[in-house]
Amino acid sequence: MAFGWFQRQASRLLKQSVQGAPISSEETDARGILSMLEGLGLAMIETGQATNDVEETLRAVAKAYRLDDVRTVVLPTYVMLQSSTAGGEVRVESARPGGGRLDQTGAVETLVGRALRAEVSSQEAITEVARIRTASPRFGPRVSLLGHVILTVGFGMVINPTFGAIWVYAVLGFGVGLLVLLARKFTELASTVPVIAAFLVTLVTALLVHVVGDEPLRIIAPPLVSFLPGLTLTIAAIELTNNQVIAGASRLVYGGSQLLLLTFGVFAATTLVGGLPTASPQPLLGPWAGLLGVALVAVGFTLFMSAPRGALLWIFLSLAVTYGAQALGAVAIGAGLSGFVGAVVVAPFTRFASHFRTSPPASVMSLACLWLLVPGALGFIGLSGVAEGGVAGIQTLATAGISVLSIALGAIVGISLSRDAGRLARSARRGVFRR
Repeated sequence: MAFGWFQRQASRLLKQSVQGAPISSEETDARGILSMLEGLGLAMIETGQATNDVEETLRAVAKAYRLDDVRTVVLPTYVMLQSSTAGGEVRVESARPGGGRLDQTGAVETLVGRALRAEVSSQEAITEVARIRTASPRFGPRVSLLGHVILTVGFGMVINPTFGAIWVYAVLGFGVGLLVLLARKFTELASTVPVIAAFLVTLVTALLVHVVGDEPLRIIAPPLVSFLPGLTLTIAAIELTNNQVIAGASRLVYGGSQLLLLTFGVFAATTLVGGLPTASPQPLLGPWAGLLGVALVAVGFTLFMSAPRGALLWIFLSLAVTYGAQALGAVAIGAGLSGFVGAVVVAPFTRFASHFRTSPPASVMSLACLWLLVPGALGFIGLSGVAEGGVAGIQTLATAGISVLSIALGAIVGISLSRDAGRLARSARRGVFRR
């Protein structure tokens, strides 16, 4: 019997030497929390949040779950986490390419809010993140295509076009929407679709510019809005101003490469047709076109980006507030810096609106607002003008850079104001309750 006891003890020690020391319950819980943080970080990156915001949120969630030794590094495509409580384990995971839909954006923000209040277990959060990232869109391909057509017409109306440009926007928006759906189905073609779309849109514009009676580049930009990296460039500027040098620089390079791909398509088409023709200008629609364009952008954005139920009205209100603030800014400080005024109101209004029971999360509305500011369209027009050898293109490109920076600074100021107002409101409530 003694020999059998020694044999069992030797076998147990051998297993421990091979498999490692037993894992404590604290370490098991820490690993579960680390997996939850990893999933939340990836989901936040995929829904278009700046890396500095993701890092700050992950640290706050870890603190809510009493895991205070988490070290985080967040890049535009990677999340890296380490915790000594979890046995010194290091997690490195890459995000999926492409931005998230609005329904995913809203679901992620809701889940993050619950995690910040520690209202969900780590395993439940992991399961929910996996469900959100693999969920099917609310609308099918046909509705999404219709949304892209409406979105194209809406963006075209915002820049106050001629009457003849409206139906051209619809036709081009339909064609580019088909290419977008094709790129979603065949991901290996995604990198070539922007070039193909810009090439075809430019060819059609060269044929129809005499009928439209507007500047060719003003016709080309709205149909390509789903490829324009305006949001990417704005987030890059936000990251750079928050000392996220690696993330901001890499995102800036990526956004610039997207613009260059679109510009190459325009350049190839203009070379083929011998340059974009000019037509005798026709009367523009007038200021009312911008208001109608905002409404169409809200509808198109809801359908194309698969917004949550009941979000249409709130998306329209947030777009109208942003558009009005930008218009006032253009009158007060000039068009080049008007994006600053428009971006300042985004965070306070969307956070205020998110407190209503029927409204979607603030990120859904703010994402739509940043799309409306469209700094990418100005940059694309500027690069295309430079490719044609025009001095006006260089001026527009410089204006685009200033616009991107002003929108980023406006967004930072707006976020700071809304956070400070939230802290003051919470302090005031605590003071009232203490009395």
